[in-house]
Amino acid sequence: MTTRHAAHGGVRIAYEDLGGRGGEPLLLVMGLGASRAWWPEGFVAALVERGFHVVSYDQRDAGESTHFTDRDRVHPFVGLFRRRPVAYTAEEMTDDAVAVLDAMGWDSAHLFGHSLGGLLTQRVALRHPDRVRSITVSGAMPSDARGLAPLRHVRLGFVLWASRLGGPEDDAGHVAAGIALARRISSPGYAFDESAARAAVEREIAMSHGILDGAAQGRQTGAPWSGGRLAGIRVPTLVLHGEQDPVVRPSAARATAAAVPGARLVLLPGVGHDLPRELWPRITGEVRAIADAALASGARRP
Repeated sequence: MTTRHAAHGGVRIAYEDLGGRGGEPLLLVMGLGASRAWWPEGFVAALVERGFHVVSYDQRDAGESTHFTDRDRVHPFVGLFRRRPVAYTAEEMTDDAVAVLDAMGWDSAHLFGHSLGGLLTQRVALRHPDRVRSITVSGAMPSDARGLAPLRHVRLGFVLWASRLGGPEDDAGHVAAGIALARRISSPGYAFDESAARAAVEREIAMSHGILDGAAQGRQTGAPWSGGRLAGIRVPTLVLHGEQDPVVRPSAARATAAAVPGARLVLLPGVGHDLPRELWPRITGEVRAIADAALASGARRP
């Protein structure tokens, strides 16, 4: 696949067309400090088979997009509670997603976001409602959790564990740390696929020369949001969450689904903070169903 770049002000946002041209436009948004390399190829293929034209991109400070390396260093957990931006705002991050839609020539699209990407999809739907057909929020915090509210949903044990991983010094260290992280967030109800995790880590290293960039993660979590509340979302919304998620508690999904009018909540037994291969048919079927709901409500075709 060929990396392309969308321009948003002075920021370059890397994105990739993953196939399915002619289908319903679907933009994938990955999580905290992670590049598009973490989307499993088989999962993308399953989405294409469901009739989607799939594009993924790297958020600012991830992958091959612009990194703000000259800004303050803040721990990702501390960034959650900052009142002023570390480097940029959450509104600017939503505008990056729209810049990718513009570069693709899409007037609107369905959005699937995982972890921090799921939080961002909520905010894109609020800030750019005319550009969004439906959203799928996977393993994410609710946008309305502000101040100390995130403490209700974050598993502090994971935060402490992740903070001890430190910064690997070479590629071998990055691979080992990346596999350890993938194992930690994997689904206890399903076998851990170490070969797939290794492949994702190696793709990540090729794109961004490493993983576990705490400074970049701190800049992302330290991007404050001053936009609307979840009650203002007016597009069909699917909220997915693993019942055994070791990073974000299922209470986060329940809060999001309760706040968004008409949202569909799907809790997945045995699932952690990943997308197990065995559930790809079910998950992509749910995404197809929410997209069909959007079509039935009058959302535009490409």
